[in-house]
Amino acid sequence: MELRSKYSEIIKAEAKRLGFMSCGISKAEFLETEAPRLEKWLKQNMHGEMSYMENHFDKRLDPTKLVSGSKSVISLLLNYYPSEFQNKDSYKISKYAYGTDYHFVIKEKLKQLLQFIQQEIGEVEGRAFVDSAPVLDKAWAAKSGLGWIGKNSNLLTKQVGSFYFIAELIVDLELEYDTPVTDHCGSCTACIDACPTQAIVEPYKVDGSKCISYFTIELKNELPNSYKDQFDDWMFGCDVCQDVCPWNKFSKSHNEPLFDPNPQILEYDKKDWEELTKETFNEIFKKSAVKRTKFDGLKRNIEFLKK
Repeated sequence: MELRSKYSEIIKAEAKRLGFMSCGISKAEFLETEAPRLEKWLKQNMHGEMSYMENHFDKRLDPTKLVSGSKSVISLLLNYYPSEFQNKDSYKISKYAYGTDYHFVIKEKLKQLLQFIQQEIGEVEGRAFVDSAPVLDKAWAAKSGLGWIGKNSNLLTKQVGSFYFIAELIVDLELEYDTPVTDHCGSCTACIDACPTQAIVEPYKVDGSKCISYFTIELKNELPNSYKDQFDDWMFGCDVCQDVCPWNKFSKSHNEPLFDPNPQILEYDKKDWEELTKETFNEIFKKSAVKRTKFDGLKRNIEFLKK
């Protein structure tokens, strides 16, 4: 038992050294409470056209089916809260997409962490995940004591907020496990009241198919006219439910240079975005998550927002 505790300690210390905000560990096992919740959410079609959510149902709920022989899920948080923000008279981009695409940044850190574990502890097999595989990131992070799932369905952490990425290493090593923390949303309904499209249909339940992030990033067809004037000038993603969350008044800016934005993202106003060319799009968003919408997708979103 002492060895597990020692291993957990050195893994957490190395995670901190690599720049992660925090690290929590839980036992790799079937997510019993999540199973009926996920099944119901899918049955109610709250994933819209995100059909990939229906795939690998069993793997989503059981990491041992995803990584054979896995014993532990190491959950990690990486801060992305910026120190500077977009021009007030601009179409808005979700803060997580200001800098280099987080998949690349985090994957590299996870690779280093796994190498460290193998060097320090010995033959450990594992896989790194950054929301690119059927892993329920928020559920694992909550199980590992890194925060609680808030009414906006984001992971929230006391004294920190929610402007961070969540990632995992699933390994075949037994470690000391952390315990979940209690919910601190209380009677607050700030996120529910502020959501421009009423996507938070009840506390702790978000209809993904009504979310501005879904419309501006995932939806490939035309944007529905019934939502005209409800997007609050968001052209990529949406931060409203995080911006109004009282816990986010504790957010401190990140210290990851790769998350620093291209200056044009901060400087551009609405007119600049409306005149965006494909060349400029490729230049500004060369390594950005905004590339997911492609140039045509972003132009579609901007056209939809124009009064």
